Amino acid sequence: MTSQSPQYFIDLESEYGAHNYHPLPVVISKAAGCEVWDVQGKKYYDFLSGYSAVNQGHCHPKIIKALIDQAQTLTLTSRAFYNNKLGEYEKYITTLLGYDKILPMNSGAEAVETGIKLARRWGYAVKGIEENKARIVVCEGNFHGRTSAVISFSTDPSSYTKFGPYMPGFDIIPYNDLNALAKALEDKNVAAFLVEPIQGEAGILVPDEGFLKKASEMCRAAKVLLISDEIQTGLCRTGKMLCSDHENVRPDIVLLGKALSGGVFPISGVLSDNEIMLTIKPGEHGSTFGGSPLASVVAKTALEVLVDEKMAENSLTMGELFRKEIKALNSPLIKIVRGKGLMNAIVIDHKDPEAAWDLCGVFMENGLLAKPTHGDKIRLTPPLLINEAQLRECIAIIAKSLKAFAA
Repeated sequence: MTSQSPQYFIDLESEYGAHNYHPLPVVISKAAGCEVWDVQGKKYYDFLSGYSAVNQGHCHPKIIKALIDQAQTLTLTSRAFYNNKLGEYEKYITTLLGYDKILPMNSGAEAVETGIKLARRWGYAVKGIEENKARIVVCEGNFHGRTSAVISFSTDPSSYTKFGPYMPGFDIIPYNDLNALAKALEDKNVAAFLVEPIQGEAGILVPDEGFLKKASEMCRAAKVLLISDEIQTGLCRTGKMLCSDHENVRPDIVLLGKALSGGVFPISGVLSDNEIMLTIKPGEHGSTFGGSPLASVVAKTALEVLVDEKMAENSLTMGELFRKEIKALNSPLIKIVRGKGLMNAIVIDHKDPEAAWDLCGVFMENGLLAKPTHGDKIRLTPPLLINEAQLRECIAIIAKSLKAFAA
């Protein structure tokens, strides 16, 4: 707790920080597990989880211990030298997820950029696409980050408006549309299909069952790489280690971030096999901090926590319970409940376009933090260690808030 009011900290950010976010008016000062506390000591359940960055829960003791121990020994060598932690991490994650190689980076957006570069290089070096002609197929409603390349194929005006000129080489098709994908794959210059197994920022849009499986088969037949952006959906969030595991799909390239560090600091990675990964030679791509000893120890520990504490299994069980109970509320304010594992959303049915934002304000008053996306959708994604008693308490908060808002 602090003597300063929440408004003091809000005003500080407003005066000295860029205005590129619109947070809920709550100032967090402490967190543990699936709970957070504001500067005045009020407790909340966190139903955003740092956009799935804290799947393991806030300040997981095993991850924090690994962070502190390594930070006191060696943090950074750059990749100009070997270190004694990177190889152990690389062996662990590639064995766990079944790929030949990992290329470590920092942010999720860097992982996406790396995946794009890998796919293009493979397209030229292996598939034989004419230089500078490679195409990458993407989906409407996508969210893969906010870099200049990524916004070039965004369909969200708030992401791309007045940030041009844009990078060429991307073909946009509707999400969850196999016919559109088939048509796009007729172009022999297509190197890859980049897709989110569930579209997170778009409001937890879950494609038809079998979509990813069929897309994978179509890509393989067309000699096109399937790039699965698992930055939000991966690492047990949907009830499997990777969301693509639900359909036994093995993407050619997997993009990971967020929970790869358990929310401690930015760690991302790109997984693939030798035929793809080894097309990039020394000096052609990299990162000063990617693969640092500190990042390697933290990421390996964060993955061990997911496995040892069976967080995929808990996510699957708690997610089914959550959707069942939220649907059973029969609230006239809820038009749709959708999701997989503990990656869920509700679509609000209300004539006021600000209703979802206002409802999140009521959730906050009652002790639960969530954020709307795209106007009428509210993501509900707690840390994966949440237990049944806690989840039922959160469902009661949601039910109380819905009634209060409707009244």
